[in-house]
Amino acid sequence: MTDMTPTKGQLIAGRVLSGLVILFLLFDAGLKLVSPETAIKYSPPDLGWPLDVPTMTMLGTLLLIPTLLYIWPRTAILGAILITGYLGGAIGTHVRIDSPLFSHSLFGVYLGLMLWGGLWLRDPRLRALIPLRAGAAA
Repeated sequence: MTDMTPTKGQLIAGRVLSGLVILFLLFDAGLKLVSPETAIKYSPPDLGWPLDVPTMTMLGTLLLIPTLLYIWPRTAILGAILITGYLGGAIGTHVRIDSPLFSHSLFGVYLGLMLWGGLWLRDPRLRALIPLRAGAAA
């Protein structure tokens, strides 16, 4: 088995990607928890979710907990799995209401790629589980 330890460049790239995702998710969760009225004001009215403070608080909590798990290296993979589920719900919601494809519906896909890409670049456990090799023979 080959060494799955990331190079210095991969580690930096992984931390940058993960950091960008973490900042966005903390901002999103924080807005829903600290100022749910603002989150409600800027939400499309036809989401199909109740646009009220309890719903925003629940969504903020459901995003904050896995984001905190993702930040801590020991639980980062669990956090990534839970965030992926959250993003899947957001993608499904936007597809259901026919939001613009590239700016809204696929935004969760972009975040998910950054989330998992950053984790893969910086975490040897995930690199061992998903060994991406160029030109690997069967």
